[in-house]
Amino acid sequence: MWVDCVVRQELSTQKLSSTDCAVKLVQCLHVTGAPERFRRSTSCVNLERVNMAGAVVDLFVSIGLTEQKAKETLKNEQLTESLKQAIKTADEYGGEGVRNKDVGKLLYNLVTKLKAQVKGHQNMLVKYIATRKIASEAQLTAALDYCLHNPGLDVDTKSFEEACGVGVVVSPEEIETVVEGVIKKHKDGLLEKRYHYNTGMMLGEAKGQIKWADAKAVKNELDMQILDLLGPKTDADREKPQKTPKAPKAPKASAPAGGKAPESAAASDNVVSEDGQVKGFMDVMGEALKFHKTGENYKTDGYVITPETMDLLNKHLQETGGKVYTRFPPEPNGILHIGHAKAINFNFGYAKATGGSCYLRYDDTNPEKEEEKFFLGIRDMVEWLGYKPFKITYASDNFGKLYECAVELIKRGHAYVCHMPADMLKGFNPPDSPYRDRPVTESLQLFEDMKKGKIGEGEATLRMKTTLEEGKKDPVAYRIKFTPHHRTGDEWCIYPTYDFTHCLCDSIENISHSLCTKEFQARRSSYYWLCNVLSMYCPVQWEYGRLNLSYAVVSKRKIGKLITNGFVRDWDDPRLFTLTALRRRGFPAEAINYFCAKVGVTMAQTCIDPSMLEACVREVLNVTAQRAMAVLHPLKVTISNLPADFPKDISVLNFPGHEAKGSHSVAFSNTLYIEQDDFKESADKNFFRLTKEQPVGLRYSGLVIFVEKLVKDSLGTPTELVVTCKMADDVPKPKAFIHWVSDPLRCEVRVYERLFKHKFPEDPNEVPGGFLSDISDDSLEVVPAAMVDKSVGGAKVYDKFQFERNGYFSVDPDSTPGKLVFNKTVSLKEDAGKKQ
Repeated sequence: MWVDCVVRQELSTQKLSSTDCAVKLVQCLHVTGAPERFRRSTSCVNLERVNMAGAVVDLFVSIGLTEQKAKETLKNEQLTESLKQAIKTADEYGGEGVRNKDVGKLLYNLVTKLKAQVKGHQNMLVKYIATRKIASEAQLTAALDYCLHNPGLDVDTKSFEEACGVGVVVSPEEIETVVEGVIKKHKDGLLEKRYHYNTGMMLGEAKGQIKWADAKAVKNELDMQILDLLGPKTDADREKPQKTPKAPKAPKASAPAGGKAPESAAASDNVVSEDGQVKGFMDVMGEALKFHKTGENYKTDGYVITPETMDLLNKHLQETGGKVYTRFPPEPNGILHIGHAKAINFNFGYAKATGGSCYLRYDDTNPEKEEEKFFLGIRDMVEWLGYKPFKITYASDNFGKLYECAVELIKRGHAYVCHMPADMLKGFNPPDSPYRDRPVTESLQLFEDMKKGKIGEGEATLRMKTTLEEGKKDPVAYRIKFTPHHRTGDEWCIYPTYDFTHCLCDSIENISHSLCTKEFQARRSSYYWLCNVLSMYCPVQWEYGRLNLSYAVVSKRKIGKLITNGFVRDWDDPRLFTLTALRRRGFPAEAINYFCAKVGVTMAQTCIDPSMLEACVREVLNVTAQRAMAVLHPLKVTISNLPADFPKDISVLNFPGHEAKGSHSVAFSNTLYIEQDDFKESADKNFFRLTKEQPVGLRYSGLVIFVEKLVKDSLGTPTELVVTCKMADDVPKPKAFIHWVSDPLRCEVRVYERLFKHKFPEDPNEVPGGFLSDISDDSLEVVPAAMVDKSVGGAKVYDKFQFERNGYFSVDPDSTPGKLVFNKTVSLKEDAGKKQ
C-alpha cells in the first residue's frame, strides 16, 4: 500500500518498460524516504531484475540486434525465451564465434517465423545456422517451408539439405553469367529509361535463376553491369520520374430525352454475372476465401501435431480423395435467422467453389428443445438459399460411436464422472471438482450406471480433463436427461454436449474445414485436444465474425416473447429477421446471399444497419422483379374528352429498356385512379405533379391531363377529379409523369417499417425498459383497398413486382383466389427528386 501511494503517480504518466520501471521504482524508494528495511529488500529484488534484463539485452546485442530492437524483443516473453534458447544452442554448436550480425539475423528470423506446430525442429535448424550450412535468408525460408511440409520429428537429412541448398556453392563467375543474361534481356528498356528502369524486377529474375547465391553478391554484380552499360548517373537520372497522369473517368451515360435512364439498367452491372444470372456468394467473395489445402491441416497456425498426425491425415486423404468437406450444423430448436444465412453461404459456398461437398448435420443432442417443424424449417431455408446438402446427417446417428469415445476417454485418464450440481458448474471459474482424481475403474462403472438410468437426472456428469481458452476448466461431455429423443426414443438417457459432439462428428464425417463463428474460438483448443487424445483424425477449425443486424432481435427466446405478447404474428412475421420472415417479406434468396458476400468473411464481429441488406435487395429486384402499376391510396380521375378510338389496352415492357424480357398489357379507359398525394389543389414551386393549374403526364399513355373540375365530400376531401386530356406531342412537356390504374384489381397491401425504435433494442443503456418496451407503433400499416393493374392477376405466393414509383412488393401467403395480399419488401432507391 505504501509503495502504491508513493510511486503510482511517479510511474503512471510515463510509458516505461518493465526494466525501466524497476529502475525507477528503486530510485523513487530512495528519494521518497521509504523505511530502510523495505527500501533495502525492494532495491535488491528490483536491482536483480534490472541486472537480469540488462544481461539479456547485452546477449541480444551480441548477435547484432540494436539496443532498441533488443529492448523491444524483451517485451515479448515468449519470443525472448525462444531467442535465448536459440543463442544458447548456437553457442554449443559453433562457439561464441557465431555471435555476429549475419548469424544473429538468421536466428532472429528463425524464432519469429517458426510456427508452433513445428517448434520441435528449432534446435536442428539452429545447428545448421551455427555451422553455416544455412547461411542465407533464401536457405532459411526453404528450411522452414520444408519443416512445415514435413512436420514429423524424424527428418530425412538428405532431402532436407537438398531442399535448402546445403553445400551448394555459387561461384562469382556463375553470378556474372546469369546477370549478363538478365541485362541482355532488358537492354532496350535500360537504354530508354536508364536509371529510372525497374531494376528490382531484374534482380528478382537473377535470384530466381541462382536461388542459393548470396543476395548481396547478385545485387552488386547487377549494379556494376548496369553502371558499365549506362555510365555514371546524370542530373536527369537523379530527378524523380514524373508520374503518368491518370486517364479521366468516362462520363456518365446521359439520360434519354424526356426522362431519366431506365432503372433496370442502373444497378445491374454490379449484381449480374457474365452469364446474366444474379451473382452468388462465391462470385463476390472470389479469392477472399483462402484456407489450407486438404491434407495440409498441419500448416495452419495453432494446429496441434502428434506422432500420429501424418498417418491420420494420409488416411483422411485416401477416404476423401482430397476433396473439401464442410458442414452446416444447426441446432433444431428454432428458426434460422439472417446470421445463419452467412454460415450457410460460407459452408456450402466454399465447398461448392472448391468442388467439394457440404453436409447438413442437425446437432440434435438436446431432446428437450427439438421439434420436427424446426428440422423441416432448417432444410427448407438451406434449399431456399439455393444449396443442396451432400448428405443430411444427425449427431444422433453417432450416439453409439460417441459413447465408445467417451469410454475410451475415461480409460485413457482424460475424463471422470463428477457429482457436483449443475449450478456449481456454471460460469467461467467453477470450483475444482473433488472427483477429478477418482480411479478410472470407478468412473467407468459410474458412467455405465448413468447410461443404464441408475443415477438420477442432475446427479452426475462426465467431465473432460481440459481447459478452454476462456479459462473454463473441465467442460461437461455427457449429462443425464430422461427425455425421449425424437429419433432414438428411449434408447438413451445420457446425451453428449456440444463440446464433446462437435469435433468428434467432424472427425467421423471426415470434415476438412470446420467453419464456425468467432464465439467458438474459445473451444478450438478443446476441439484439437479431444481429437488428438483419442487418436482420431483432427480437422482444422476456422472462425469468422458473426453477422448481426441493428434494429433487430434474433434470439429464439426473445422472438418467442414477441409472439406471445402479440407484437408479431409468428416466426415468419415480415418485421423479423428470421429467414422465413425475410422470404415472406419478399427478400430474394439471391439478395441475401449477395449481402452475405458483400459483408465478407472476417474475424471482426459486425453489426450492420439493415439499410445495407435492403440495398442488396433493391439491386437484385431491380433486375428480376417485373414492373406493374399499383395505387395504394386511390383518387378517382374521369377523363371527359377521351377519344372514342383511343386504345383500350396499352403494352408496357416488363423491364424498361429490355424488350427481350417481354411485355404485359394494361387496361385504359376514361376512368382512372391515381395516388391521392399526386394531386394538390394548390402547391408550391417544388411540387411537380397535378394541380388545378399544372398538368401532368400519364405514364405509357402518351397523354397529358388538365384538371377541369374538382369533386369533394362533405369534409372537403377530394374524391374525384374531372380532367381533359391532350396528346403529349401537342403540348409542352409536363414537369412530371405519374402512374395510374384502370379497371384494376382490388388488393390488400401491408407496409412494414422497423419493429424497434432504437438501434440496439437489447442494450439496457439504450433501452432501460427492455426490448419489449421499444416496439414502434408504426411498424405495420395495412392498406385494405389498394388497386393494381390486372397484369398481376395470376401471381403466385412469393412472386415479386416493382410497383412503379411505390417500391418492391411480394405476394403474401395470406392471398386467396379472390384477393391478393402484397407485402412491401423495400422502397425504391431514394432520388433527389422523388415524388416532387
